[in-house]
Amino acid sequence: MGVTDPAGPVMDRDEVDRALARLGAEHEAIETSLLALQDHAGRRLLEGAELTGVTKERWTAAEASITLLWAYFDAYTDALRSAREIRSRRRWSSRDDLVELTELLRGESVTVAGSAGATANAPTLHGGSGKLSEQFTLVTLVDRMNELYATSLDMVVAADAVWSALPARIDLLAAELQRTRRLAHSVGVRPGEHPAGDDLERITRTLTHLRAQVVSDPLAYWVPTQGSSAPGGGKPDTTVYDREARALEDVRREIDAVLTVRQDAEQRLIKLRDVLSRADRTLAEARTARGEVLAKIAATEVPVVSGPPTALQEQLATAAEYRRHAQWHRLSPLLESLEQKAEDELLRARESLTAVTAPLAVRAELRGRLDAYKAKVARHGLAEDPFLIERYDAARRMLWSAPCDLRVAEQAVLRYQQAAAELLGSPRVPGPRGTEDRQGPGS
Repeated sequence: MGVTDPAGPVMDRDEVDRALARLGAEHEAIETSLLALQDHAGRRLLEGAELTGVTKERWTAAEASITLLWAYFDAYTDALRSAREIRSRRRWSSRDDLVELTELLRGESVTVAGSAGATANAPTLHGGSGKLSEQFTLVTLVDRMNELYATSLDMVVAADAVWSALPARIDLLAAELQRTRRLAHSVGVRPGEHPAGDDLERITRTLTHLRAQVVSDPLAYWVPTQGSSAPGGGKPDTTVYDREARALEDVRREIDAVLTVRQDAEQRLIKLRDVLSRADRTLAEARTARGEVLAKIAATEVPVVSGPPTALQEQLATAAEYRRHAQWHRLSPLLESLEQKAEDELLRARESLTAVTAPLAVRAELRGRLDAYKAKVARHGLAEDPFLIERYDAARRMLWSAPCDLRVAEQAVLRYQQAAAELLGSPRVPGPRGTEDRQGPGS
C-alpha cells in the first residue's frame, strides 16, 4: 500500500493528472492486497475455527478491521471515480474543475459511513465515540487502511504459521508415542508398574491437551520477533512440544534398554554368576592364606576375611526368577545394580587377599634379597668368608622358620647386606627400616 502527497494550494492540470495516476496505482495495489488477505488460507481457517483465549479476542478485532478495510476501500474507490469523472469532463480543466479536484484529492472529502457497533472492535478506529460517519483526506484514509491491513495480516499470518507448524508435528509425535506404548506394553512397561509407563501416560495427556490448545488458540503459541515490523514476524513457540519430544526419547531409550535385557539376559546372568563365583573363590583363598600367615608369620596383624554376602546371591536368584517370568522391566534395573555390586564384591575380595598375603609377600621379598646378595658375594669370591656365612645363616634361619618374625628377619637381612657391602667396598646399606641396598644386589 502507498502514501499520497500532503495537501497544498490549488493544483494545476499536470499535478492533477500525476495525482490521479498515482492514486490509480495505489488503488490497484490496495485492491490486490485486500483480495490476497481475503483468500489467505489462515483467514479462512480462522473463520471456520472454534477459537478461544487470545486468538478469539484478536480475531474478533481483526474481523472488524477487515470489514472496516473494505468500507474504507469502497469510499476510496468512489472518491477516485469521482475525481476521474471531473477530470474527464473536458480536455483542459477549468479553474472550478481544478478547485473541485484539489478539494477532492487533498481535502477531507471522503466520508465513511458505518455504525459504532460494527466498528467498535477495530483496533485503529480512534475514540470509540459512536460517530455514524467519519471524514478523511485520501492521505489519511490510505494511512488508516495501511494500519488496519498490517495488524490484520500480522494476526492471520501468525495463526496460520502456528497451525502449519505445530499440529502436524504433534500428530507425528503422537503416532510415535502410540508405537512406543505398544512396544512398552510388550515388555511389561505399564503405568503403575514402571516409571517409563507413567511417563508415557503423562506425555499422552500433555500432547492431547497441547493439540487442543494449539487448534483453538494458536496465538498463545506465537513468539513475536522483537523489533520486527513485518507482518507475521516471529515463530511458533515449541517449548512444550520439544520438552515432551525429549521425554519420549528418554522413554524410548529406557525401553530399548529393557529390550536389550530381554535379548542378552541369559549371558549377563551367566557373567554375574561367574563374577560372584570368582569373588567367593578369592575370599576362600584369602581365608586359607590368613590361616597360613597366622601359622608362618609371627607378631603380625592380619585382617579378618569376611564371608560372601548372601544378599547378592538372593538378588541373583530374584533376577533369574524375573527372567523365567519375562518380567523384563523389573530385570533391567536389577541386572544393572547387580553387575556393579558384583564387580565391587570381586574388587573387595581381591583387596582382602592382597591385604592378608602382604606378610608373605614381604617374607618372599626378603628371601629374594638375601639370596641375591649371597650370589653377589659369591661372584666376588667371598662366599667362604666365615663372618658372611654366619650372618647369612642367621638370616636364613629366621626367614625359613615358622613362625617368622618379619621385623627381626628384616634386621638380620640388613646386617648381612651391610657386612657384604663393607667387604665389597660398596656404599653402606641403610640401617634398620631401610629395605634394600640402593645399588641393588646386581650392581
